[in-house]
Amino acid sequence: MKNRKVISTLGVAMLSASIAAPTFAANETAPGTPIQQTYSVSGFTDHAELGKKLEQIESDSQGKVKVDVAGYSNRNREIYKATVGTGDKVVLIQSEIHGNEKTGTDAILNILKFLGTNSPEAEKIRKEITLVALPKMNPDAAELNRRGNDMTWAEVVEQFPQLAGANPSWNYYTYKNELFDYESKPGFDVNRDFNPDLNYIPQAKDFPGKSSTPGWFITPESQTTRDVYKSLLKQYGKVEIFVDLHHQAPYYEVDGTDDLVTYSISAQFVPDPSSPSGQDYAKYAKNYNYDFSRQLNVAVYNAMKEQGNSPYGNISLYPQNQNLPGTALGAFALNGSGTVLFEVRGQTQSFGQKKKGMLIKAVERGLYGIIDGVTDGSVYKINPEQYESIPLTEGRQ
Repeated sequence: MKNRKVISTLGVAMLSASIAAPTFAANETAPGTPIQQTYSVSGFTDHAELGKKLEQIESDSQGKVKVDVAGYSNRNREIYKATVGTGDKVVLIQSEIHGNEKTGTDAILNILKFLGTNSPEAEKIRKEITLVALPKMNPDAAELNRRGNDMTWAEVVEQFPQLAGANPSWNYYTYKNELFDYESKPGFDVNRDFNPDLNYIPQAKDFPGKSSTPGWFITPESQTTRDVYKSLLKQYGKVEIFVDLHHQAPYYEVDGTDDLVTYSISAQFVPDPSSPSGQDYAKYAKNYNYDFSRQLNVAVYNAMKEQGNSPYGNISLYPQNQNLPGTALGAFALNGSGTVLFEVRGQTQSFGQKKKGMLIKAVERGLYGIIDGVTDGSVYKINPEQYESIPLTEGRQ
């Protein structure tokens, strides 16, 4: 591992607390913007456009891509599910679990469009895998261009009366600042609302919880992803791969360089259940396959390094040694899925549409690293130890 360094950058001193030890998609109260301002996000696909684009993709594919409504958000917006392929290896991808992390949705749409064509490459992929996508799975947050969904604790208690008198969960946002008004529209970080026990029913004794404990499936958005995951387990026996498309603050570098990170990746979200530090998850040990997750991440890294000396190749490893069982990635890793996190540079409050096209293409290329590797079998031949050679993320301070 290269020696870490610290870079002084005028105007970003405010970031030091939030990025010295980054957390999943850095806390929204410090979004990583030197000068707080409003950036346009009109170029990204909104919820209404998503429905129309998926309908068009389904029509153009002549049935190869099937689009369904998997569930509804708390404000009754459709959560769409798109399925393409007939292979026995299931790849589940979701985007915009945080509504201000938008590039993944457009990358998914581009991939669905291609996989619905008659090209020989698309046909080969469809025979080997079944790709299931949940683009913009948190549409209420996406419409508000913020991290948290649109839901009050009172609405949670209405759905789960056994929680009356319990303290609200730790991931419940009620603050107001110059960027976000959760005071008038409270909401939850949906990416902390997952539980490795896919049949878990919320219990008052488990609240308010904390980052290192499982979530509760109290939001309709997390319930929808869980239900899709469970239905795929029932149909196929296993969800081979789960990919979650996120963003992080913009001021990160590839360790040992001056190169701004295009995105960071990771395979590690909970301690190994077979290890002493993972004893809380021991019952999931027979399912957990960290080596396969590492192979998948190396496939992404290799696909991006093939781009040569270009910004596409600025890929780093997200901070390791995480204990996040309340994330979708942590919960599904414990249920046997190979897992990959994408953390793209810059949330919309810090970059708006800047470099939108390049970042979408970068996510797309990385996803094809997974898809192609599973299709031709090459991902299973990767030495998982190569994962440890991926350069770490370095924070600018």
